[in-house]
Amino acid sequence: MGDTIKITCGGNEYEYPAGTRLQIIARDFQKDYGSAIALAKVDNKERELFHMVAGDSVVEFEDLTSISGHKAYKRSACLLLIKSLYDVLGAENIYSFKVEFSIDAAYYCSFEGKNELSEEDVSRIKARMQELVDEDMPIQKTSHSLDKVIKMFHDRGMYDKEKLFRYRRSDKINIYTLGDFQDYFYGFMLPSCGYIKYFDVLKYDSGLMLQLPERKAPETVPPFKDSPRLFAAMNASSKWGEMMGIGTVGELNEAISDGRMNEVILVQEALMESRIAEIAKDIVERGNVRFVMIAGPSSSGKTTFSHRLSIELRAHGLKPHPVEIDNYFKNREDTPKDENGNYDFECLEAIDVEGFNKDMNALLAGRTVELPRFNFKTGQREYKGDYMTLEESDVLVCEGIHGLNDGLSHSLPSDSKYKIYISALTTLSVDEHNRVPTTDGRLIRRMVRDYYTRGSSISRTLSMWSSVRRGEEKYIFPYQEGADAMFNSAHIYELAALKPYVEPLLFKVREDDPGYQEAKRLLQFLQYFLTVDSSGIPQNSIVREFIGGSIFRDFGA
Repeated sequence: MGDTIKITCGGNEYEYPAGTRLQIIARDFQKDYGSAIALAKVDNKERELFHMVAGDSVVEFEDLTSISGHKAYKRSACLLLIKSLYDVLGAENIYSFKVEFSIDAAYYCSFEGKNELSEEDVSRIKARMQELVDEDMPIQKTSHSLDKVIKMFHDRGMYDKEKLFRYRRSDKINIYTLGDFQDYFYGFMLPSCGYIKYFDVLKYDSGLMLQLPERKAPETVPPFKDSPRLFAAMNASSKWGEMMGIGTVGELNEAISDGRMNEVILVQEALMESRIAEIAKDIVERGNVRFVMIAGPSSSGKTTFSHRLSIELRAHGLKPHPVEIDNYFKNREDTPKDENGNYDFECLEAIDVEGFNKDMNALLAGRTVELPRFNFKTGQREYKGDYMTLEESDVLVCEGIHGLNDGLSHSLPSDSKYKIYISALTTLSVDEHNRVPTTDGRLIRRMVRDYYTRGSSISRTLSMWSSVRRGEEKYIFPYQEGADAMFNSAHIYELAALKPYVEPLLFKVREDDPGYQEAKRLLQFLQYFLTVDSSGIPQNSIVREFIGGSIFRDFGA
């Protein structure tokens, strides 16, 4: 190999000295990108900008508007925040600092220390972050033996990371260093603090919010959007996990290896049953609820939840009847199209809103109504003699993407509706500084369900996911705070239970598949988990909706 190498980028060849870092090469191509280049693909393998190119390669760059680039920005911002926190407060005054969960474009981070976190502390932390950005302090990546890393984190009192690595099979672990601070992060990072120009830090509850740009606008920090109901639901689940002694993957693995999972599963299901019973009681005590409107993002477990809620309502003397809002889809020829000329099945205009309101008001008035069924093969609504008349104790359980949007049920009396938002709000963390994204949990659920119950390939699920996410962000998330109740369907053990189902499928994704990088990332992520035997999961569990064996048998979206 000579002293120079050939880099093919954008169909053109360029020469660089052998061993040139991608960060240096990226500077020559930055002008072609709308935001800072964050990562690169070298011969279709994703690499950090630390990486040195040793031989002739095809290189593609990813800026901060890419999914991977945006994730690298958020991880690097967390490292910047944690380093600054330790600089300002001192390690001796920090008992625990945990990156917990996301609220819109912010990460909530809990804090426990010698003193409570004050507004002045938060201002000083933010100022220190800005100092490191202005200094452009480098983020360095080094590889160490597993034994050394375990000892290092033990000596520093980071026992969550020590537990995590006890169950890793890798001989080498990558550690990131920022100044005198060392930490482990799951996933790729940016090369220096100068890349992390846009952020805000706000005091919130007993901790703080790290506010970051959204992917489509990487140079703008949006104003903080408070979501108190969502925060309360996420925080309650996080506290429950801590109470069970399972707040991180290392603690989950410890429970699995100690043979405690039967108890964990049963306690988790009891918690779910208790929360569903609370919601049913609230519906009954309202007195005049005739419509229970349920909505949530993909793979939230809406079908099983609806069945279990209906059972609880029956126990309170009500007679629930399911109504699938999807049966009110407009006929195919009347369905609106998106900007690309494709049918837009997710917009509200794809629903016969007036037909839905007409039927529901007729039921309220005591009239008999023939309800439609939508034939997804022909794209037509059909009537098959499904007549319904509401009696005094009847309640309709309506489930669909627009259930929380009052535009769907605009003519129904407000006091006749009870709105429920359901989602799998994962609060389990890899370790204190690495959260498990809620979207990863739902994606894994959907891949398993689509393959085993719908015959859909992993590649198809991965290719559709970004479109599914866009629909959720547009039609579901904006209405979640208006719900009367929130239900978190995430199970603390479920990723360990889903692992043996999804892992073989991910291995089938080939390198030339557009979803290969995402499949590879998820495989690496699942390496953290030991597996849970699914035979102990009850037949009425929401998890059964995805792995099969549900007593309710219907598998929904």
